[in-house]
Amino acid sequence: MQEEVRHMNPAAEYYTPEGCFINELSNIDADPEASVAQARVEPGKTTRWHRIKETTERYVILSGEGKVEVGNLLPQHVGPGDVVLIPPDCRQRITNVGSTDLFFLAVCTPRFRPVAYEDIDTSPIPHEGEN
Repeated sequence: MQEEVRHMNPAAEYYTPEGCFINELSNIDADPEASVAQARVEPGKTTRWHRIKETTERYVILSGEGKVEVGNLLPQHVGPGDVVLIPPDCRQRITNVGSTDLFFLAVCTPRFRPVAYEDIDTSPIPHEGEN
């Protein structure tokens, strides 16, 4: 890997079937050890139950208020500065319980690969704008 500054491109944000918006800040072949994405969940929305195979994920809450459900933990309220540690293959979802968008960084090791994502929710997949 070479030194590099990667600038955020707001136009690169996309909606996922998981039920949130993602902007991949750094997820490149040259840095296979980690990836960083900014996630955005709209007020009142809950992401789908999912897990990421063979990948540790951390949510670093930047702004907004959420309720996170991870593995066998009781639901936890999270806000700016909180970090949620999610072991590989652990079920997870997050709900925006505030009145503004919930923003967090999703830091994955090794880097996130779409093939590692597993939707384990039993409800139909919503379209953008649905919950």
